[in-house]
Amino acid sequence: MTRVEIEYCVPCGFRERALDVQRAILAACEDEIDELALVMGEHGVFRVLVGEEIVFDKDEGEFDVDAIARDVRAAL
Repeated sequence: MTRVEIEYCVPCGFRERALDVQRAILAACEDEIDELALVMGEHGVFRVLVGEEIVFDKDEGEFDVDAIARDVRAAL
């Protein structure tokens, strides 16, 4: 069991995107994680970490809620 973190840019208005990813992760693997944190950031950030591993970064991939949830599950 581990921590999952969703860091999102507040000034960019990514809150709803972060909440969508949070819901998808909880639906896919709620029983396998200890903590799911929303971390407010800036400078266009949107990334998802499992422990110390970055499983999604908007600068490196296309935003797909279901794919992010699958990648989180695979990293657990």
